[in-house]
Amino acid sequence: MSEETEAQTHRTRPPRRRRAWHPEADAETAALLRHLAAHPWLVGGRDDELIAAVRRNEPALRSAVARLGWVLVVERDLVRLRKSPPPRPQAWAPQGPTPAACSWFFLLLAAAESMPPRTAIGHLVTQARAAAAEAGLPTHHDMAERRAVLAALRMLDERGVVERLDGDLEGYLHDEQAPVLLAVHHTRLAYVVANPGTLDPATDPHAWLEQAQREPDAARRMRRALVDDTCVHTALLDEAEAQWLSQRVRGDDGGPLADAFGLVLERRAEGAAFVVPDESYRHLNELGPMPFPAPGTVAHATLLLLDHAALHGTAGNGPGPGWRGMTEEQVVAALTGFAGNNAAGKGGWGTEYAHDPLLLAGKVGDLLTGTNLARLTPTGPPAGEETTSMWWFAPTSGRWAEEGTAPPKTGRSRARSPRATPAHPRPHTPLQQGLFSDIEAEDNMEEPTS
Repeated sequence: MSEETEAQTHRTRPPRRRRAWHPEADAETAALLRHLAAHPWLVGGRDDELIAAVRRNEPALRSAVARLGWVLVVERDLVRLRKSPPPRPQAWAPQGPTPAACSWFFLLLAAAESMPPRTAIGHLVTQARAAAAEAGLPTHHDMAERRAVLAALRMLDERGVVERLDGDLEGYLHDEQAPVLLAVHHTRLAYVVANPGTLDPATDPHAWLEQAQREPDAARRMRRALVDDTCVHTALLDEAEAQWLSQRVRGDDGGPLADAFGLVLERRAEGAAFVVPDESYRHLNELGPMPFPAPGTVAHATLLLLDHAALHGTAGNGPGPGWRGMTEEQVVAALTGFAGNNAAGKGGWGTEYAHDPLLLAGKVGDLLTGTNLARLTPTGPPAGEETTSMWWFAPTSGRWAEEGTAPPKTGRSRARSPRATPAHPRPHTPLQQGLFSDIEAEDNMEEPTS
């Protein structure tokens, strides 16, 4: 090609435009993203097919998770999705392991670092006790402590960090030297802490903990909340988060992210949610640890309470429009009445809950706050009395308010949270009839901006 022809070709070539972020719309990629959001560890020998699928779709997966500030680790026999700080850690904590199990989880990790690739369970626990003594933590050698150690070992085994090769972990409850052979995968130890941060926990533990618990970027906080939580409520957002929801959720940021995960964006005056089409899952455990509605006493009691709150809750002084409030005393009284109608006969409620409304109220409160359907705010008690709470039911609770009069359903209209999103009753239902209640939306909401 002559210089003149080359110059002419260069002049006629259209200018290069900046590439917009368009996530891969492939169904396999979307399914993998949803699975990894709820199950961030894939281990060789157990998840080989999923690991192979991740390798096939690795560029598209990395493009999507990078928008959330997440890191995807892909090795020969391991896939680890390292997430940014969760949006509501305090609300999710009651569904997690006990503090004792968490402590032993990290004590066992500290001991595993110096262990050989194959070790006996007794040797690992002995070294963990030495680590506890070095940190000034007491050990008791009682049954409660053994149960905490066993729970920690199960969590390590589930993540493929310290795996059981031979023997029965349950045997440790009765014999600290039980014949159980463990495999220690030293290269995986570095991936256990999902968000290590940039500070040194040894020099400034409080600042490190704050960094590990709070995502500083408002846009990333909102993206993760929409992907990993049931929904976001406008009334509970700070100024930066509310601005993102107003300007970016429908345009170049939130909408494409929903498409990448195979989800549907629902935007209302009360908030926003990424909704899961029915065909996206088959089993409850695919949605995360807190599906709702679901079979069981606590879930059924929660449905009844939502229906009751919609009819009898107060609308004044709530976090925002559409929130309904009940005192804790009113909640316990309502649950006591429900228990009297559901405790007897086949399919009745569990005896421990039917006879202890306070216990049931605690479990229902954990479920509602975990799925972001309610907010419990402490109220100032008179001197000498225990602290009580005001229960504020979110506008999203109106989605299931009328289901409480029926027996627990096993259908597919469910909210999955935490680390999940609400399920959509019909894939093609208009957004106005989706997750939130029938509060009038703003005039077409805010116009998206680029």
